[in-house]
Amino acid sequence: MGSAELLSVRNASVVREGRTILHVDDFVIREGEHLAILGPNGAGKSTLIGLLTRDVMPLWADPYPVLFRGQPRIELAEARRLLGVVSSGWQETVRAHLSVAEVVLGGRFGSLGVPPHMRSRVSSADIAAAAKAMAEVGVAELTDRDMMTLSTGEARRALVARALVLEPAVLVLDEPCAGLDPTAAWHLRELMRRLADGGRTLVLVTHHIEDVVNAIDRVVLLRDAAIVADGAKEELLTDGRLSELFGVPLVVEQRDGEYRLW
Repeated sequence: MGSAELLSVRNASVVREGRTILHVDDFVIREGEHLAILGPNGAGKSTLIGLLTRDVMPLWADPYPVLFRGQPRIELAEARRLLGVVSSGWQETVRAHLSVAEVVLGGRFGSLGVPPHMRSRVSSADIAAAAKAMAEVGVAELTDRDMMTLSTGEARRALVARALVLEPAVLVLDEPCAGLDPTAAWHLRELMRRLADGGRTLVLVTHHIEDVVNAIDRVVLLRDAAIVADGAKEELLTDGRLSELFGVPLVVEQRDGEYRLW
């Protein structure tokens, strides 16, 4: 199989009020992969990501269903270095008057901004890492801007910088283009391409195939709380597969490695 397993979910079930909201037989993220998790709303995409971030716990099984670099348990600090997550929904919680630099730097401490009791622990390495992340996503010129004054696209890129500040092994982008106008969505997709081309392991979670940039070569399809297909993008992003996935007749157009639905 080549590349090392960074995260794996095997024989995992998530149950709420007696109902299975997700069951995963076998799902693995390997170092250097670029993949998209695609499915309709309610299919289980967010629950799957919750398993990886430990925000959602599976039913107990032996061996434990979710492994991080082959281990069932890791320290929180190590988890942050393994997995960086950007959610369009999380952006709605950023309602504090903090500068872009403060928000990005807060990613070093797992918080929104730097907590007052941690300010004395901010090092030159922390500041340098924040500056590097902001430059990487193209928000360096916004360093001192109040997050509340940014456009939706600018704020989204700032949150990507926050996720990158610990240089995680895996970057998860959960509906990254939701709520963006065409210009902002184009810039966000260009950023995804650059990150993938730079060798970073990238996981896109979406129900819009327009977000599946050409660097992504693996697609995982979710429907009815289960993975129904996992394979090459060219084999799964087809009229038949997506019509079945979403339950309506769809036509897929492909041009230069990019996709759209009709």
